[in-house]
Amino acid sequence: MTDSSNKKTKEKVKGAGHRGRLRKRFLQSGLSGFLDYEIIELLLTLGTPRRDCKPIAKEVINKFGNLKDALDASSDQLQKIKGIGPNNIFGLKLFQAIAERYAKEEMIRKIKFTSPESIAAYLQKIIGKDKKEQFVLLSLDSRLQLIKISYVSMGSVNSTVVHPREVFKEAIDNLAANIIIAHNHPSGDAEPSPEDVALTRRLVDSANILGIKILDHIIVTRDSFVSLNTKNLL
Repeated sequence: MTDSSNKKTKEKVKGAGHRGRLRKRFLQSGLSGFLDYEIIELLLTLGTPRRDCKPIAKEVINKFGNLKDALDASSDQLQKIKGIGPNNIFGLKLFQAIAERYAKEEMIRKIKFTSPESIAAYLQKIIGKDKKEQFVLLSLDSRLQLIKISYVSMGSVNSTVVHPREVFKEAIDNLAANIIIAHNHPSGDAEPSPEDVALTRRLVDSANILGIKILDHIIVTRDSFVSLNTKNLL
């Protein structure tokens, strides 16, 4: 065996030992005490069976600054870093998607559906950053417990078409006693338009006939919201 082969073998053994210690540490105490680059390193090992991922992980954090910005980086940005391939990018993006899904579901359990602020904070997470208008329906039971969140329609950058029959078909299918309707304003201005107010009143009139109560219509942007109930516009 040549010196070059010996060196590569030693590097693999050293890398395997470090990788094993990193995984053992995670299994024992989760991510507590992990630095950002160590979390990236742990994720990179899933897509890189043998290579030492520590230098690559450090380069990722050096480039993007922190864990959040590294995970938010696009695939094109990530693949420019030497040593990162399609499997690594898949692992990073999968981890990001799982973390976001978990955070949203955890947040749902903590929402107080009598609090516009609490509801809006959740809605900002799911539609506040969208570049097109989305109209969503929150179906609640008689105790104001969430049954289901439904996406009713998606529109353009400044409008979305909502038909009452679509809203109430979903509410009835969900056996909802109460509903909250919501949509986003990609413009960044959460103030309701005359069309928003007119739609709300049409939906309230239809809901009264069906025996379903509309608790609120909330409009959100990335960092602001308006409750039409609070403004006495229901």
